[in-house]
Amino acid sequence: MSIRHEHPYSPFIPEKCTKLIVGTIPPPRFSKGEIDQRDVDFCYGSRFGLLWPILERIFDFPLAYDNTAEAIEQRKQLLVKNRIGICDMVQSCTRERMEASDMGMKEIRLRNLKRILEKYNDIETLLFMGGNSKNGPEYLFKRHARENDLKLILKRSESPRINELDISDRKIKCVSLISPSSAANRAIGGHPLYKAKRAADKNYTTLDFRLEQYQAFFVN
Repeated sequence: MSIRHEHPYSPFIPEKCTKLIVGTIPPPRFSKGEIDQRDVDFCYGSRFGLLWPILERIFDFPLAYDNTAEAIEQRKQLLVKNRIGICDMVQSCTRERMEASDMGMKEIRLRNLKRILEKYNDIETLLFMGGNSKNGPEYLFKRHARENDLKLILKRSESPRINELDISDRKIKCVSLISPSSAANRAIGGHPLYKAKRAADKNYTTLDFRLEQYQAFFVN
């Protein structure tokens, strides 16, 4: 029997938002309300995730990491202050078992990002939280673009890959960043740039690598 997995959070998009974080869907335990005291009941709130530790350092904005209303509010304030929104691609899907991998999603129902981008016309950049692997955010957005006759043009093929979206007489940069999930650490370990930096500095970490990549697109 398949398991229905619904996204537990509505998109969070401040007024005058210029950058939109785009992932897939939180782990099923968030949809079922099975949240640990070390989780935050908000987007990317898993205690295992690295997005918020990275943004905390990029924007010098201290955050709590616990299941409290204060931790949620801090994240919202960080996003509003820096004109960043969050809207994942997946509204719902089914799974064969209770696990969080993108590959495990079936019968995927997508959110209408086309409508959102037309409504929030200050958005200049989409930041995909992961690459173009099957059912990843870039992969699903490309499906959404095809279904809605939107044009994507590849501008940079090497990591981080960049596409340009043409919509409503606007051009939106679409950047595929390395996933903030710890599951991506193996892929980072094989990246030539990471290997070179690690060889030069044994204290250099996969978090440092993400931080440098994210900084270039979250700040500029």
